[in-house]
Amino acid sequence: MEENKVTSRKELKSYFEAGDYPTQAQFGKLIDSLRHKEDVFTNKEAAILANSLAAIENGYIQYHATDVSNQKFSLVVSQQNEEDQLIEIDETNGISVRKYFYGNAPYTVKAKNFPTEGLKEYEYYFLQYQTDPGYYSYKLFGNNLPTIDEGFEFGTLKGKMFYLQLQKNNIGQKVDIVNTRISFKNNTDITILYRTEAGNWSDRYQSGDSITDHYDVWDYVSVHYNADLRGIDQSIECKIYDADNEQLLQTGYLYSGQNNESAWGGQVIKVRNVRIECNYTSLPTQNSNIPSFTA
Repeated sequence: MEENKVTSRKELKSYFEAGDYPTQAQFGKLIDSLRHKEDVFTNKEAAILANSLAAIENGYIQYHATDVSNQKFSLVVSQQNEEDQLIEIDETNGISVRKYFYGNAPYTVKAKNFPTEGLKEYEYYFLQYQTDPGYYSYKLFGNNLPTIDEGFEFGTLKGKMFYLQLQKNNIGQKVDIVNTRISFKNNTDITILYRTEAGNWSDRYQSGDSITDHYDVWDYVSVHYNADLRGIDQSIECKIYDADNEQLLQTGYLYSGQNNESAWGGQVIKVRNVRIECNYTSLPTQNSNIPSFTA
């Protein structure tokens, strides 16, 4: 036990006072008191470090990768006061792994290398990630679908956690991309954001026109809205039209007096060109007898 005793800083400094002649043993104590860059943390040391990082609220990635055929995926985290940090992801054998970021928020995450080797016919890599605590983003890549190129931006974290899941999926058929063009018209003075999603695919919240790149196997588009109407005495209705024939497809409601987050706006199926129009409505407050959307 004596050999493992920690030598205090005060004692170490006393070996090197003016006129001293440190001995070999004293130099040995000094070296043993330092941490070499190749030293591996013990479980106890790693736990202490992880707890200290959590205490000062460093950001972190929480991830798991399933059946990724010995592939290594890498991403880069940028922050305001440290150099970029490279993080590698590989098979996690069914467990969730956490790695902390350097520096302080805001953290921006980009792809470095997302290989597509090891896929059989009808197999695709499924990517799920989260930069905003309010929703997840989804994407398939590999085989005939577009790759995740270097520099692809996952986004800037709104919280402290970046969640990422990678797994190989056999869809059982070829998956192709289909596009739905969305024209968005907000006729109010309230900021309204909308987000679209479909099977194994989703987009980010935005306030302008967009074009989806969802998949033909799941050819539908669901819509969600964000609008803060706290302190506002008028509700808003957002109607979705088939822009080719002006048919009204769905109506979603954003209620006055509350923060509408991920409000359901409805779903359209196999429509290639839609228009979303948002207007004030006389509906005063949320009513349990009125659905959040109508067909």
